[in-house]
Amino acid sequence: MDINALLPTDMNGWAHLGIVGSLSGLAVLTAIGVVAFNSPIRSALSLVLNFFTLAFIYFSLGAELLGITQIVVYTGAIMVLFLFVIMLLNLSADDPSQYKRDAKPVFAGIIGFVVFGLLATAVLAPLKAINQISAPDRNEFNPIGWGSPQAVGKTLFTGYVWPFEMISLLLLVGIVGSILLARRKVTS
Repeated sequence: MDINALLPTDMNGWAHLGIVGSLSGLAVLTAIGVVAFNSPIRSALSLVLNFFTLAFIYFSLGAELLGITQIVVYTGAIMVLFLFVIMLLNLSADDPSQYKRDAKPVFAGIIGFVVFGLLATAVLAPLKAINQISAPDRNEFNPIGWGSPQAVGKTLFTGYVWPFEMISLLLLVGIVGSILLARRKVTS
């Protein structure tokens, strides 16, 4: 689904930039919500909304495979795991009266603001040179198209087959380890 095909031709670039900009703003707000909420359930739901927003950004840039992968893998699998851990550990909202008032939040805010400024300058400076607002299409150098399932599969199973297999082995070890940790010991 190319978002440019849905827009009028005279406002193609500006409308696309507005859509991506508003989705990016929503992604930033939901990311702040992940950290700002006291309740782990609300933070997890804010993270789900963030994952969906990122998927819509991928869709608007013409990378449908990345968008679907974002929804299936992160929103589907990873968030189910997070919610399972939250329910398993019986986490609830902490009582804010148990915390003492000190200067740590002030220092954390200052450090966070400085890190945000550094990241913003590192991201915004290279964006000045970009003159294309969507993913590159098929051409003579890339005959199967950027972000298509064929291009991702070819890249994954030719140049990155060894890291792909190592990650699958690492995930298998993680699954076995989590099963062993979660298994309750029965005493007779």
